[in-house]
Amino acid sequence: MILDSSSLWFAETNTWVLANEAGGAAVVIDAPPDPDGVVELLARHDLTCVALVVTHGHIDHFGGAGGVARAVGAVTYVHPDDDYLTLNPIEQMRVLFGVVPAGDYRPPERRLDLADGDRLHLAGLSLDVRHTPGHTPGHCCFLLESEGWLFSGDQLFAGSIGRTDLPGGDYQTLMRSMTDRVLDLEDATRVLPGHGPETTVGRERRSNPFILGLA
Repeated sequence: MILDSSSLWFAETNTWVLANEAGGAAVVIDAPPDPDGVVELLARHDLTCVALVVTHGHIDHFGGAGGVARAVGAVTYVHPDDDYLTLNPIEQMRVLFGVVPAGDYRPPERRLDLADGDRLHLAGLSLDVRHTPGHTPGHCCFLLESEGWLFSGDQLFAGSIGRTDLPGGDYQTLMRSMTDRVLDLEDATRVLPGHGPETTVGRERRSNPFILGLA
């Protein structure tokens, strides 16, 4: 099994690559506006991306999806509740940063909708979709149950959680998602977040101040 990542763009977004073997088919999770960086990550292992799976529609996770999809011919999966973000990436960039740096922000032409409870069979892997709204309405985490890995996007970080002060965010909703769709997992589950170092569900259950506050 290949699991590799790069922290890309100025937001240092973790882009994850999953594959059964070098030289084979791969799944990419999240693509910031640095498609060349994503393609380079695939090239490390001579991988062919067959699907780009996006945790949510913020520009630092979705902004490069169109460029990557056009470069490698992959289909993109994203939750439709984040259409207000993914269909207007340039406007999102303008709202968040006040400027639009040069780049290709066109969304991907081939996209499929995610839904809670879906099981995606991609590149010989099975990813379970867990809809975890709160950071954004369409935020999703992806569980590779065979390995005990949770790709948590901006739902859960080592020692923290995703911000909820941006349009579409809601703290109470995020914490309900945490209780129902993250903390139901075993303590040994490896958490691979959208930013920062990895952690485990058990470590966060014991030490994350936001999760301790649920008690």
